[in-house]
Order: sequence, then C-alpha cells, then structure tokens
Amino acid sequence: MKLDTQGWFSGVRRTPSPNSDVRPAHTRISLLVIHNISLPPDEFGGPGIDQLFTNTLPHDAHPYYEQLRGVRVSAHFLIRRTGEIVQYVSCHQRAWHAGVSVWQGRERCNDFSIGIELEGSDFIPFTELQYRRLSYLSRRLKNAFPIRGIAGHADIAPQRKTDPGPHFDWQRYLDSL
Repeated sequence: MKLDTQGWFSGVRRTPSPNSDVRPAHTRISLLVIHNISLPPDEFGGPGIDQLFTNTLPHDAHPYYEQLRGVRVSAHFLIRRTGEIVQYVSCHQRAWHAGVSVWQGRERCNDFSIGIELEGSDFIPFTELQYRRLSYLSRRLKNAFPIRGIAGHADIAPQRKTDPGPHFDWQRYLDSL
C-alpha cells in the first residue's frame, strides 16, 4: 500500500464520495478518528455503507434508512469485517465524518483528521482481520502524516457519539502500532 501524490492509497478499493471538500489552508493532518458503522444497524456485508457515503442509499430499502434521508457523510476509509479496506476520500481532502467535535481544545476535527470506519457496532466485537488491517493502515498513515493523536468518535463528540464502542480493544490496537 503506497500513498500517491493525490492522497489515494494503492491496493485498496476506491469508491469516491462527493461528501468531502478542501481542508483549510496550511492545516496539517494530526489526528486519526476511529468510528464504527453498519447499515442496516448490526447487519454486515451489504452495500449500505457505500451507498450512504456516495449519496445513493435507497431510502425505501430498509425502515432505518428513512432517517438518513438528506444526510451527507463520508469517511476516508472503511475496514470491512473481512479486512477489505475501502477508501472514499483522498487523505488530502476533508471527509465529513466527525461532525461537531473537539480534540484537546481544538474544534472542527474534520479539518485536521483522517476518519477510519470499522464495519461493526457497539454491540459486537470486531474481527481479527479488522484489527490487523487497522494497525497496518494506521502505521502507513502515521508514516505519511504528522499524526499526534488517535481518538474514538466518542472522544471527540462525547455528547453525541459512542463509537467505536465498548467492544473496541484500544489497548490491543495501540500496542500494535
């Protein structure tokens, strides 16, 4: 896996999302934000995440999807339960993954972070392959950017979010870096 000059990694599936924009000028990437996502909730392997991030989610396909009508979100990466890595947004662009957020007193985490989604939920442990691929991707990102912090979505938006959830093994992950 190599990062090209456009901010895309080789060796991963690329599914570009329109839900991104330019980072503020002179902003350095210094934070990784770990999330979890499943669509429909607690169901894995389907097209829902790709569809959500590309604004093609069929809102009549599942009752839960109606509440996502008009939502425009993305992340830089998704790691599926199989270990597959999908990249939606160039690392040089701002993905819309964190929302209203603060890290160590600094607001607007989307401006200076890279968002990594794990296919999962707060209620189910993540897979061995996901941990291995997350470690691998995180090391590559830390080599490419001046990453100083790693946080969960719950750490930067504690009143709104709970992910990556209680089943995410932070110690295991951080020890692997």
